Amino acid sequence: QVQLAESGGGLVQAGDSLRLSCAASGRTVSSYVMGWFRQAPGKEREFVAAISRSGGSTYYADSVRGRFTISKENAKNMVYLQMNSLKPEDTAVYYCAADSALTAGVREMKDMDYWGKGTLVTVSS
Repeated sequence: QVQLAESGGGLVQAGDSLRLSCAASGRTVSSYVMGWFRQAPGKEREFVAAISRSGGSTYYADSVRGRFTISKENAKNMVYLQMNSLKPEDTAVYYCAADSALTAGVREMKDMDYWGKGTLVTVSS
């Protein structure tokens, strides 16, 4: 199994950028479809982005497409979420997750096998 640890969250202003990192241990991220989810206060956890095992295919929620970029470095066992043009509605706890499936695509919570503990992103207006 894999252990995941997110970092990089913080307080930023609207329009700013932030990069989240997810460090994996136990198994390599090349063994999983990796994803980012987020949960805003009082709301359900939602899909943000996913990346295939090879890193060659990426998928995004409509709300972040064009602003967020998911990437990975298999050699470093790291996954990233670059967030640009942040909006107050992006405020949430962001979670890194891993899915043992062979094929990538948009993911739901139930698809993911492993989760990190999350990192808080707060975007002020």
